[in-house]
Amino acid sequence: MSWLDRGWQVFDPAPSVAAWVAAARPAALRVAQDPQQRSTWLRHGATWFVGVDALPNDARGCVADGPPLRCVALQTAQRVTGVGDLHQAQVSVTYPGYPGRDPGEGDAAHRFRRDRDGAHLDGLLPLGPARRRHLVEPHAYILGLPLTEAAPDAAPLVVWEGSHHLIRSMLIRALRDLRPEAWPQVDLTEVYHATRRAVFETCPRRVIHSPPGGALLLHRMTIHGVAPWQPGAKADPSGRMIAYFRPQFSGFGDYLAVD
Repeated sequence: MSWLDRGWQVFDPAPSVAAWVAAARPAALRVAQDPQQRSTWLRHGATWFVGVDALPNDARGCVADGPPLRCVALQTAQRVTGVGDLHQAQVSVTYPGYPGRDPGEGDAAHRFRRDRDGAHLDGLLPLGPARRRHLVEPHAYILGLPLTEAAPDAAPLVVWEGSHHLIRSMLIRALRDLRPEAWPQVDLTEVYHATRRAVFETCPRRVIHSPPGGALLLHRMTIHGVAPWQPGAKADPSGRMIAYFRPQFSGFGDYLAVD
């Protein structure tokens, strides 16, 4: 079964990726430890540094004087989607105790993160005081590159295999009669929640993990999240750190047209 069928694939460590990690990791650590960045991105009781668009890389993935990012996972994603240039990567770091609880966080939201891994669809953002879901960011793919050693039970990435098929069907039904440029105005909250419930009922939950030098590739519509950090799980002192590349299509039309 290909990654387009199941919605994810783990790629074995490669020397080219290890060389990229060696250059990217110090920069990512500086970002995660910077007081201003932490005031912006540290959440869930100081157990998760979100770090959106925080890694100082260029369009080829180069960080500082390091090499461009070259790996089979990236080539695979670019070949399918046609999206070449990379944006600044997200620097996602989880720490022991994840998920903690922020002041004012509701019981239901905390339980969902704890019991359902915070399962979500990237790019479908909660907007306004009512946090209604709108398709705002047309990501082409999600590529995760582990930057630190971490045990498989130290807040690993979780995916629901095949969930992208259900999400695609939902979006086609909801958006097919509208021009792509109008899609961000459509409130998808109810249909998304109903489809996510169907995902939980019908799609296998998979925990996926890789050491530094490996790669985690997700289809852009795959429902995914982060599992809790299990008691006693071992990881690098700086936490479980992954750089995520999530480049976007130039227009919304490709979001549903491309595999």
